[in-house]
Amino acid sequence: MVAREAGVSVPTVSKVLNGRHEVGSDTRRRVQDALTATGYRRRARSDAAGRTGLVDFIITELDTSWGVELMRGAEQEAYRLGASLVLTLSHDRQARPRDWVRTISSHPTDGVVLVVTNPRQVAAERMRPVDMPFVVIDQLGGYDPDTPTIGATNWAGGFAATEHLTALGHRRVGIITGQKHVQCSDERLDGYRAALGRAGLAMDESLIREGDFYADGGRRGAAALLDLPEPPTAVFAGSDQQARGVYNEAHSRGLRIPEDLSVVGFDDVDACEWMTPRLTTIRQPLAQMAALAIRTVLQPPPQEEGQALRVELATSLVVRESTTRPRQPVAPRRKVRRRP
Repeated sequence: MVAREAGVSVPTVSKVLNGRHEVGSDTRRRVQDALTATGYRRRARSDAAGRTGLVDFIITELDTSWGVELMRGAEQEAYRLGASLVLTLSHDRQARPRDWVRTISSHPTDGVVLVVTNPRQVAAERMRPVDMPFVVIDQLGGYDPDTPTIGATNWAGGFAATEHLTALGHRRVGIITGQKHVQCSDERLDGYRAALGRAGLAMDESLIREGDFYADGGRRGAAALLDLPEPPTAVFAGSDQQARGVYNEAHSRGLRIPEDLSVVGFDDVDACEWMTPRLTTIRQPLAQMAALAIRTVLQPPPQEEGQALRVELATSLVVRESTTRPRQPVAPRRKVRRRP
């Protein structure tokens, strides 16, 4: 933002901020004018080591199990490293990037961890002039490659969930994805397709339904799948919340899980242990992702030229009671003809 206002590069802004002498007087004046015009405020440092002991943690919402899990992992790691979190709830999925910059520019901090649901909210060139380490915990994907992100192996998770079901003998496996054109949804769907191909099963597009990662989306997707003339015997729900929606729809129809319908989720939040039956799911290491994000901003690793700014942590299958072999159809009894 400052660089664009001054008509210079981001590194030039950084040089002015850090008092470097290789910037011409005219350029320095333009940058200083831009800093004033954009309301930029340089952070004061609170100790000799340049640490404030604070980390900004900005998240869209905390009324989800995965949000609570991220927060817990971040708080524990910050405490371990002798820092405290400054929590900001945006309650706005469409917040503009300048709003984030304004929020994190209002007080001293050692770094920023962002958990937002729209990649357009964050752009590396807008964040760098604020002059602090930052990282995005990437739930959806689609960020600029110059933005440092921490995510999970969504393709591998989708593959493992579907492979688990086909290995149990299911031949009609439905999937309820997140929103279309969201990167993590596409990756999990690609993993699903690959696992079906590995099992030698033909792709049936009617078994793919779009959800929204929430319980209502899961219930709508399950209803559409179960209304098919030949419904699936198993569903990969794409998130644990959507799996809860599948449970609700199945129970409303008198179906038993897993006897009549096997279900796999994605995330492995605490609620999986409370569902009846306990949910088989793909563990997305949410707490570890948040802990790594805190370490990244408090103890930034040295950056080498060409080094990737994205880190992906491995997902894994957690088998509980919501999946089993498909029920075999009862063979009709053969009529026994009595002798006269």
